[in-house]
Amino acid sequence: QVQLVESGGGLVQPGGSLRLTCTASGIIFNTNVMAWYRQPPGKERELVALINSGGIVKYADSVKGRFTISRDNAKNSVYLQMNSLKPEDTAVYYCNARIPFHYWGQGTQVTVSS
Repeated sequence: QVQLVESGGGLVQPGGSLRLTCTASGIIFNTNVMAWYRQPPGKERELVALINSGGIVKYADSVKGRFTISRDNAKNSVYLQMNSLKPEDTAVYYCNARIPFHYWGQGTQVTVSS
């Protein structure tokens, strides 16, 4: 059984910060490619950030310089540090593992509003 469990979402004001955590089980974590996606209301799911087994990262243009993805293999966890949050960042954020197939967490709501 594969489980990806996200936590850390919530309501923040513009300019604020949140740190999302995804803890995985049922997969080989250390060699997996992990990613964060998000789905804003009324829009399609989009890739936010990705980190491979060697620590190479990739970000959507919209979050470069503001978000940081990282991983702790000893904890089977991947993180998304989100700074300088904007209302446009409001979405459900999903954790994703890619090997051998795409696996998804249930999502955590991030709302950026005054």
